[in-house]
Amino acid sequence: MQEITKNTLSLQESFTHFYDGLIAQLPGIGLGLLIIILGVLIGSWVGNFARTRISKRTNDPLMSKFLGKTIKIIALIIAIMLALRAAGLGGIATAILTAAGASAIIFGFAFKDIGENFIAGVILAFNRPFNVHDTVEIGENIGKVKTLEFRYTKLKTFDGKDVYIPNSDVLTKPVTNYTEDGFFRWSFVIGIAYEDNIEGAKKTVMEALRKQPNVIEDEEHVNFVIEDELATSTVNLKVFFWVDTFDFRRMALITKGNVVRAVKEALEDNGYYMPADIQEIKIYGGNKDVDLPIRLSNPPKDKIEDKKD
Repeated sequence: MQEITKNTLSLQESFTHFYDGLIAQLPGIGLGLLIIILGVLIGSWVGNFARTRISKRTNDPLMSKFLGKTIKIIALIIAIMLALRAAGLGGIATAILTAAGASAIIFGFAFKDIGENFIAGVILAFNRPFNVHDTVEIGENIGKVKTLEFRYTKLKTFDGKDVYIPNSDVLTKPVTNYTEDGFFRWSFVIGIAYEDNIEGAKKTVMEALRKQPNVIEDEEHVNFVIEDELATSTVNLKVFFWVDTFDFRRMALITKGNVVRAVKEALEDNGYYMPADIQEIKIYGGNKDVDLPIRLSNPPKDKIEDKKD
């Protein structure tokens, strides 16, 4: 009975001691919560201010957004450490920092990819081969750059897909930027008949190119036509021309379609024939008397006159 009474008194004393200690630490805990709240507010304000200033000075929304987020996170970590010390929990703050340093090595091996992507994101924030809304090709993905995060770069493909590419891949793989200087050279092949005049056809193609308002031609960006191949039934001409790629998804493709149509119509209007491939039929075996129907796409004039008579 005496032991139960002693245990009860000991429990009451422990609870009273804990309660008194909690009451004594309430001002410190309140101050810690206030520091965290102020840290979040100040960090958000400083981060947004830095993002706005950096964006205006550098005209680089990707880097400004990345640095703004980084400042917010750093401010939050500092606020939490100060709050723990203000609440009289400095030992916990020290333990957290010590554990973070020790676990960094352990988790570094376990989360190697995450660490690589984060470091790659920091590097890309200051030095990268693209800006927001640029059309880029990274590996097998092509689209417009939408955002740069700590771990990935987001692309919007032309068919509406959202592709998240790890920053380490962006940093190590070749990146093709179609809109860095705003120009891209298209090319296509068109065939004319062997009896047609090649120089005249090339001149006709160049005139058709100059009539297209969205085709660019200056001292640096020269459009031209070359003889590409002597094919089975045609002399193939290869047409090279420059377009504006700031709106690569729509305007560049539409311009190419307009050019192909205009070149075809110009050659036809000037009497150039673009024959289809010739098919050669070989018949093996003893039976050589085989009737094959033949239809002429352009029958001779005398045949047409005979039909009229």
